[in-house]
Amino acid sequence: MTTRTAPLPVPAELDRWRRDTPGCRDRIHLNNAGAALMPQVVLQALTQHLEREAAIGGYEAEDEAEPQVREAYELLGRLVGTAARNIAIVENATVAFNQAVSAFDFHPGDRIVTTRADYPSNQLTYLSLAQRLGVETVRADDLPEGGVDPASVRRLASHPRTRLVALSWVPTNSGLVQDAQGVGAVCAELGVPYLIDGCQAVGQLAVDVTSLHCDFLAGTGRKFLRGPRGIGFLYVSDRMLEQGSFPLFVDMRGADWTDPDAFRLADGARRFENWEFAYALLAGLGAAVRYALAVGAAGRNRARQLAGDLRPKLAGLPGVRVLDRGREQCAIVTIAVANRDAAELKLRLRQRGINTSSADRKSGVLDMDDKRATTVLRFSPHYYNTEDELDTAVGVLAEQIRP
Repeated sequence: MTTRTAPLPVPAELDRWRRDTPGCRDRIHLNNAGAALMPQVVLQALTQHLEREAAIGGYEAEDEAEPQVREAYELLGRLVGTAARNIAIVENATVAFNQAVSAFDFHPGDRIVTTRADYPSNQLTYLSLAQRLGVETVRADDLPEGGVDPASVRRLASHPRTRLVALSWVPTNSGLVQDAQGVGAVCAELGVPYLIDGCQAVGQLAVDVTSLHCDFLAGTGRKFLRGPRGIGFLYVSDRMLEQGSFPLFVDMRGADWTDPDAFRLADGARRFENWEFAYALLAGLGAAVRYALAVGAAGRNRARQLAGDLRPKLAGLPGVRVLDRGREQCAIVTIAVANRDAAELKLRLRQRGINTSSADRKSGVLDMDDKRATTVLRFSPHYYNTEDELDTAVGVLAEQIRP
């Protein structure tokens, strides 16, 4: 049995949020850090565009949807505090991240400063750069309570060969919220370019690229933003655009081939895009951003409050260790269960109508080793979840791990 804490205030909009979310009817979805349930308006935007493609043709449907496409850029700009011209649409956050990294002309001995709590795809990119180009990756120290120490970033980034500071704002295998703003202040002071992986942050945290002092921010549609899978975006600062930054493999959407041996870059962040992308997904992304802006801070706050309510309930179960650290924590709750494989537990919960996710050591080698964990079970509530759903999930997990 778990001890019930004081109930959270229930927003007046909760019933509407749940009515807008068809998936709430049949499942308890606590895997929003993987892929959140789409609101009905997002599903409608997707299917309506696909129907137009089937009816009149893909290129023709693209032309017809031009006003909605333009609006999607404007909405994304509002979401992160920038202009539409600073937004590039890409396939996912990893593509966005790598497009930004590829804009740098690295040489042997150049350095990338990053953290110990990072997304594995980003670390693989750094390791590939080390093998191919001799780029050195250095990792800043953590604070005693967890999360990157901005003072350590300052010491490392002061090295004259530092070309980039890159940070995962919210790691995939933890509820930690890193001090992205503090690191940004350091980068602004030193004049070092700054790239944020905001994949797990956008939709559950307030994002303002100006206060973050970042040059690039990568995001995705499918997670807390509640958009479709297979689409993401990249914010590019005016500073990077004015310097003429562009990705290594610039595409004909990002530049015009003007002469046999010359090209001209597109204005704005569009130079980081590829010519072909799924306009149905873009329609869904625009609808998701519009919905998120309407929900506003009330939704973000509720998601975090639900996670805060969930942690002590899970910690009260025998053999359960809550792994989230840091001065600030978000709507991701990770646990290790003694002598149990998280992937198996995930499947057992799914059979009971409860969606969670699992991760193993490969999802965060340094962080997982520090926590002496081999597998973790991840619960990620969103604002449309209820306290009763959390209690049900905890109760079913207690049954599954009972000796």
